[in-house]
Amino acid sequence: MSSRTIVKKDKPRNYLLVEGKDDLHVFYSLLEHYKIPEQFNIEEKEGIDKLLETFEVELYGSELGRLGIVVDADTNLDGRWRRLQHILKSSGYSTAPINPNPEGTVIEEEGRPVVGIWLMPNNKIPGMLEDFVSFLVSPNDVLWPLAEDIVQKVKVLEEELRFLNAHESKARIHTWRAGQKEPAKPMGQAITARYLDANASHAQQLINWIRKLFDLEPS
Repeated sequence: MSSRTIVKKDKPRNYLLVEGKDDLHVFYSLLEHYKIPEQFNIEEKEGIDKLLETFEVELYGSELGRLGIVVDADTNLDGRWRRLQHILKSSGYSTAPINPNPEGTVIEEEGRPVVGIWLMPNNKIPGMLEDFVSFLVSPNDVLWPLAEDIVQKVKVLEEELRFLNAHESKARIHTWRAGQKEPAKPMGQAITARYLDANASHAQQLINWIRKLFDLEPS
């Protein structure tokens, strides 16, 4: 398991939990780009079930200061939020909102750790990390329409379709990556290489949520 170990032992533990390695490296690249201070750990939990289990356990931690989680909304944003809301309320967070904040949810209750939740891609629509990454593709990128066209043509050939409809965004972003100078670059490295725009509005919104959650001043 990878982590960003940067908090002194005599300080409250501040964590950001993500689902997998792709999420981890996308965050590493964005945090480096925005020069975010190293005041919290990032841990990838190898899937949504382990992440939610850890989330529930950590909420009772006596040394926890601030805890953020980033999860895919997948095909049912409302259902995902209801599950998170149940965990929060059963852990004593009486002010857990009915709906996620479009800017990223941050909950502060007296006597409880500060909690933040980000639903990929943007807290508003169903989707996943790959949908968020697609928001970082330049509007003028000539390869993106080609990637979209290829994926749509594959979908028409139903007997040859080898990916789930729910994974269409994965197929699209990885088809786009195949056309880059270095096709095998993971998504996090594609940000560092500037194939993707770390200054896109969706990236800025995510970083603003991070700053609010961990009480960081803009650089």
